[in-house]
Formats: sequence, C-alpha cells, structure tokens
Amino acid sequence: MANFYQDTPELKHHLGHPMMKRIVELKERNYADKDKFDYAPYDFEDTIDSYDKVLDIVGEICADIVAPNAEGVDHEGPTVAGGRVTYASGTALNLDATKKAGLMGMAMPRRYGGLNFSNVPYMMAADMVSTADAGFENLWGLQDCAETIYEFANEDQKSRFIPRICAGETMSMDLTEPDAGSDLQAVMLKATFSEKDNCWYLNGVKRFITNGDADIHLVLARSEEGTRDGRGLSMFIYDKQNGGVTVRRIENKMGIKGSPTCELVYKNAKAELCGDRKLGLIKYVMALMNGARLGIAAQSVGLSQAAYNEGLAYAKDRRQFGKAIIEFPAVSEMLALMKAKLEASRSLLYETTRFVDVYKALDDIAKERKLTPEERQEQKTFAKMADSLTPLAKGMGSEYANQNAYDCIQIHGGSGFMKDYACERIYRDARITSIYEGTTQLQVVAAIRYVTNGSYLARIHEYEAMPVAPELEGLKDRLKEMACKYAATVTQVTEEKDQEYLDFCARRLVEMAADIIMGHLLLQDASRSSELFGTSAQVYTRYAESEVEKHINFIRKFDKDDLAYYRK
Repeated sequence: MANFYQDTPELKHHLGHPMMKRIVELKERNYADKDKFDYAPYDFEDTIDSYDKVLDIVGEICADIVAPNAEGVDHEGPTVAGGRVTYASGTALNLDATKKAGLMGMAMPRRYGGLNFSNVPYMMAADMVSTADAGFENLWGLQDCAETIYEFANEDQKSRFIPRICAGETMSMDLTEPDAGSDLQAVMLKATFSEKDNCWYLNGVKRFITNGDADIHLVLARSEEGTRDGRGLSMFIYDKQNGGVTVRRIENKMGIKGSPTCELVYKNAKAELCGDRKLGLIKYVMALMNGARLGIAAQSVGLSQAAYNEGLAYAKDRRQFGKAIIEFPAVSEMLALMKAKLEASRSLLYETTRFVDVYKALDDIAKERKLTPEERQEQKTFAKMADSLTPLAKGMGSEYANQNAYDCIQIHGGSGFMKDYACERIYRDARITSIYEGTTQLQVVAAIRYVTNGSYLARIHEYEAMPVAPELEGLKDRLKEMACKYAATVTQVTEEKDQEYLDFCARRLVEMAADIIMGHLLLQDASRSSELFGTSAQVYTRYAESEVEKHINFIRKFDKDDLAYYRK
C-alpha cells in the first residue's frame, strides 16, 4: 500500500542529518520526561525511532485518507450558515483521522498533551500533508499557532488552551482586515478593557482569515486608543465558546478550496490579553509570521512533490509516436529540473528548520536556567541564520511550487487543463503560496539586508569549507565561481549608495544568494546519498549557473538612468 513517508526516502534522509543529535539533546533535556510519561524517549536513538514511527503514521493517513479525499473536498468545499462554518465532508474525515492519531500539538511539550517533537519532523508531516492536499494543510498546520501561546502567554493560559489544541481543537490567526493586508500597522479592530467585567472586548472586522471559525483564535487588535501605528497593537486569545464572533462569508477562492477563508465580524467578543500590551505586532506577530512562513515553505515543498509525482506518472504512462513521452528530451528535461527544484527547496526548508530548532530550544531552556556563554553564542548564531534563511525558504520554495505546478500541466498537455487530472487542482492550490504570509516581494524586502551586510556570503563561504564527496568537487568549484561573481555584483550595486537602485536589484541579488546556497545544500545531501541527490545536484548546479549569469548580465548592463523606464 502507498505511504507518503515510505515513498519519499528523502524525508528519512533529512531526519538523519548530523545536526539532529544536537537538536534532540536540547529538546529532550537529558530525557527527563521518561520518568513522567510512558511514551517519552530514553535516548537519541529512541527519539528518532519515535519520530520515524509517527511520520510513518502521517504518511499512511495522507495516502489512505487525505489524498483520496482531496478532489471531493475541492469540489464540495466548506459552507457557511447562521454565522458558522461547516467543513466539506472529506475535511471532517481528515480532521477526525489526524485527531485520533494524536497528530495535533506535535511540537508542544508533553506536560500539555503534546508529543514534544522538534520542528524537523513536524515540518516533514506538513510536507506530506501538503502533498496529499494543500488545502487541508491550512487547517491541520494552524496548530502551529499554539507555539505563540506557549512562548508568550501566561502559565494559566498555557494550561487552559494548549491541552485543548493537543486534543484536536482547531486554531486561526486573525491578523488581516479590509484595509490592513501586508501593512498590519493599519489594523483597527478595537480592543476595549472593561473594568466592570475585568476582561477585554473586541469589535470590528477581520478579512481573509484562514479557518476563521476555529475553536481558538489569536487576534491582533488595537488596544491603545488614539494610536494608528504598530505600537498601539496587542495580541489577544479569543475562545469560540465565549461567542461574539460570526462568519459573514467565505471567500470564493481560486484554490485551496477545502480551507475556509473567512470574513469575521467581532461584536463585543470577550478575549484575553496574550503577553504584554503594545507588543502584538512588534514582537508576537513577527514570531508568529516567521513560523507561518516556514509552514508555507513546507506547504510549497509538498505541492512541488505532488506536481512532480503527477508529472512523472503521466509522462511514463502517456504514449505518443510509439513511445512514452518521458523518452522525449523536452519532457525528461522538464522532469529533471522539477525534481532538482523540489529537492533544492526541500533541502533549504530542512536546513532552515534545523536552525530554528536549535535557537528555539535554547530560548526555552533560558526560561528554566541561565544559559552558559557558549549556549548564548549558539542561540544568537542560529537565530540569525534562521532569520536569514526563512525568507529564502518561503520565497524560493513558493516560486518553485508554482513553476513545478505549471510544468506539471505542460507535461499533461491538453489533459492538464481538464479537471479530470489532479494537476489542475495542484496548479490552483500552488498559486497562493507566493502571496499569503508575505508575498515573494516582501520576502525579498526581508532578505536584502542579509545581502548587504554580508551574511549570505559568509554562509556560502561556510558551505564552501565543508567537505563533499570527491566526485562532487567539480560542482563545488562551479558554485565557488558563482559566489565570486555574486560578491562582485553585490559590491557593484552597494557602492552606488542609491536606495532606489538597490531596491530595484534586490530580487536578483537575493535569488542569486538562494541559488548558490541551495546548490551547496544539494552537494551536502548528495555527498551523504548520491543515489537520492546526485542527479539533482548536477541539474541544479547547471540551472543555478544560468540563473546567476542571467541576473549578473541584467545588473551589469543596467544603468541607473534606466530606472525611469520602470517608474509609473
């Protein structure tokens, strides 16, 4: 029988990365939980075995339940009546299956009913769920909002809300409004504290809220009267059981149709302050969004996998001119590049996730005891690397998901334009990944400072110092040459000291850095498993060379006076 985990050996490869030893060591705190919980591991090997067994269950559920339900959910979709949402029947079955399997609250501590998994296996589960149905990932993956409650709420709130999430209750993050999309400083949903009732009440409208009729909501609202910027915003926890929020409508979307995207009306909705006032956007949403962007990177990788799977299967089966179309170079080249982009974005996803795991685990330990100087330095180093790679993982991963979905349809030809094939749904589902949780353009805005301050180049040099298999040294030399050209181009742009010129070149500079970094990651993977990654390392290095040269030539031949042609 099919199993998305067993059928994707690349996942187990990433689970076996050498850094997992340190991650597990930090996450399990010397395996202290083994004396309190019978399902807690007692050493590193036992922990990895637990990850492996749970991921196998996720792979089975994805193959046997979520994927077979995907087409029906896409056609049926959720409905709204009386201000409440009813999921598509297939979505309800998916949620029931993941709930019964104990797959909610995977990353939460055991004392709250979670599995205490690191982010790596959690992102692998998200990867597989997205391959099965990206729309369902938007519901199941919102359990990640519990991380914000764990990090910033008080102990009473943690003990009341996190066990409910681990038991299967759903979540949403209510950020955007009709006049506040990417610019969250413009949020105006009003939060008013009642001295009489000793609680907060929320009033206003939220729009484009994924899973907007969830059980528990994280809500960004304006708590400071008279303010109009981010300093007047706070984070709140809203419990559906208290009432006061209704769903006005569900958006009629292009894709991810199983995920209800709602417009919400708050009318004296009782809520609790999460953390401190005035830090809602400045601190809490930034942390929430970083986690969400990593989740969209995983969703993008899952969609890339789905597109590749569909394209490969069709190319093997479809015959023209007396042979399978996979035998035609034009088609085989497309598939090879699809696979290379998939593996490059997956390698970047898990590299970023490993960095997140280390610094978040140290953050958590710091709440229990004082970190040693070495641990503080480790925390600082990995936090910086995670922050720098997250916009690349989200930005490049989502763009590759869209490109792979496009190529999947192209391989199918006219059949791909019909609803008879899954590639049509995958294409529609992929489109949103480069838009929500920060468009690709906003990921460039987040990433460009790591170009100008030299962080990406420094990271590239670190990869250059890592050993690779002897047969890959030639590819490594080509990546080194790309890095030299990239560094020279960065210098060319920054020496102009012209912000508009830098902004115009930013996307190309960021993409060059990402291409080189992903090339090195594939070399590392191919060194550990040539069978899985050797071909993709070759294909992607050649692709990266062409992309880097393209961007360099554009910038080299571009005159600042040419900016006038791009102004409107």
